[in-house]
Amino acid sequence: MGEIVGAGLLAHVPTIVLPEDERRELNEGKEITLVTGLRRLREEVFERDDYDTVVVLDSHWATTVEFVLTAQDRRAGLFTSEELPRGMCRMPYDFPGDPELAHAIASFADAHGTWITPIDDAYLPIYYATVNLWKYLGEGLPDKRWLTIGVCQTGDMEDHLRLGRALADGIAATPGRRVLVIASGALSHTFWPLRELRDHEASDPLHIFTPEAREADLRRIAWFKEGRHDKVLQTMDEFWKFKPEARFSHYLMMAGALGEQACTARGRQYSAYENSIGTGQVHLWFDRPAGGWTAATPPASPHSQPQEA
Repeated sequence: MGEIVGAGLLAHVPTIVLPEDERRELNEGKEITLVTGLRRLREEVFERDDYDTVVVLDSHWATTVEFVLTAQDRRAGLFTSEELPRGMCRMPYDFPGDPELAHAIASFADAHGTWITPIDDAYLPIYYATVNLWKYLGEGLPDKRWLTIGVCQTGDMEDHLRLGRALADGIAATPGRRVLVIASGALSHTFWPLRELRDHEASDPLHIFTPEAREADLRRIAWFKEGRHDKVLQTMDEFWKFKPEARFSHYLMMAGALGEQACTARGRQYSAYENSIGTGQVHLWFDRPAGGWTAATPPASPHSQPQEA
């Protein structure tokens, strides 16, 4: 029986793959903690030998009529971003896939009332929400398999939770599989307008697009660190007002795989909460609790009262 042994909500912003001198120039001479946090996460988690596959829930890959997941034996090539080719240009990537797991996940689509298609086309596009994190967490670890699942732009919260449930069942049905799950994407996600954004490139959260968005992000980071996934899920209507990346579907898929409101895994913060031209970014990692991802009673929290929309 396979299992999820760790999970993370991780930022993939283009800045992390810029040369260090350019990162520092944009950030008032300081290194951004999104970079140092990924380096520490690699040392403490991704260089261990207690997992074999990484599943990336990619907020940049938007499908329409179904969920799609990669099913190639291997993915390799050069990546240039259509969004920012100046900074992400001809980046090499090369890693094994996990077609057995991909097909196992897809086999649970009907059971969860959704549509999932594994695709093994060698020319299937890849996105920087996967590549940028692989550069830090997977490059140089040739035996670790990577698989990507896109968000579905016609799907709602329930649809993405259903995908997560199928993901968990597919992992459980794959003998011996030990998986790390990455929800690759941001918190609040409104960019400054073009003529203003160069005044807001530093990582200081004072540059988040609005103070209200900043407070909404910080509230959820606190809940994640307390293991209060129930509060995050219960207040999605409130959070959607601040336009989280991909409607926070990357996190919702991960939550569906970890038990949803019953999940009590506490997040370890691997970066400061940082700005990226108006958007809220952070690295949070959830180790598998000793008793499993879910518990009957969530931990006590000072945020136990419902939040007003």
